[in-house]
Amino acid sequence: QVQLVESGGGLVQAGGSLRLSCVGSGSIVSINAMGWYRQAPGKQRELVATIPSGGGTNYADSVKDRFTVSRDNAENTVYLQMNSLKPEDTAVYYCYANIRTRSSSFVAYNANYWGEGTLVTVSS
Repeated sequence: QVQLVESGGGLVQAGGSLRLSCVGSGSIVSINAMGWYRQAPGKQRELVATIPSGGGTNYADSVKDRFTVSRDNAENTVYLQMNSLKPEDTAVYYCYANIRTRSSSFVAYNANYWGEGTLVTVSS
């Protein structure tokens, strides 16, 4: 089994910063893309930022120049540094990863995994 566990959410004032972390564990052969999505109350889940295994990053227009996604492949970890936070950034943030894992019969395959989410609340 594979698990993704997020940490680092909380309450912050507008203009402040938070850093989210997400660690993968379990039967991991390798990790392809990793990233972050968020879901605000009453809205659909949306992409925040992604980072492929080979480098490069992709950001939603709403967070460009404020958020930075990075990863530590040795630790199976992805980070999201969030600066200049705005009330509209309030949401549950979900870690995502496309992971190469193995079945109980040792057959390797790729699958998408999600963390359970961490709440970020930005007060005005």
